[in-house]
Amino acid sequence: MEVYCKHKHPDLDREPWLSPDSQGTSNLNPKPLLCNECSALLDYSVDRRRLCPLDPKPTCKNCKIHCYAPENRAKIREVMRFSGMHMIKRGRVDMIFHYLF
Repeated sequence: MEVYCKHKHPDLDREPWLSPDSQGTSNLNPKPLLCNECSALLDYSVDRRRLCPLDPKPTCKNCKIHCYAPENRAKIREVMRFSGMHMIKRGRVDMIFHYLF
C-alpha cells in the first residue's frame, strides 16, 4: 500500500499507519506512511480480512464470497495491480509467482 501511495499521491501529507489492533503499542516493524485515503482503504481491507468467515482465508481473487463493496474492490485491485508490477520491476522475483497464481 505504501508503494502505491508514494507514487500515486506524492503531494499529499502522509502519516504512519496504525493498525486497529495496535492501540498505540509500538513494535519493531516500520509503519507504512500513508495518506488519509490510502489509510482508510487499508483499514477497510484489514476489517474485511478479519471478518472473513473462511478458514484458511483464500486470496481475494480466488474467493467465492466477495465481501468488498464494489468501489473498494475496484480500488484495491488498482492498488494491487500497481504495487505488484512495481515490485516485480524492482527485483522482487518472488512476486512473479504471486502475480501469476
